[in-house]
Amino acid sequence: MAGEPRDLMAPIEAELQAERAFALGRAGNRLEAALAELASNERPALADDLLDDAATAVWHYLIIRESLGMYDHTETLAVYGVPGKVLARVGVVRRA
Repeated sequence: MAGEPRDLMAPIEAELQAERAFALGRAGNRLEAALAELASNERPALADDLLDDAATAVWHYLIIRESLGMYDHTETLAVYGVPGKVLARVGVVRRA
């Protein structure tokens, strides 16, 4: 309406929210791939690396969810079937 101030940031905020949602989809795909690779692993020598890769994928996914204002991850982790051994490594950074 005339006389009411316009929110000039609204279009930018909408664009940012769309980008976050797109990033969440990509992170979900990476999470699924990492968990599938971990589940299909038949080489014990790779187990630690695959666990770390899956934990990192979970960590990134959760960060993006939180950027969208979603803070309860319980149901999401159950839907993806994230094993406890992966959750135990979320946020752990390996030293080279």
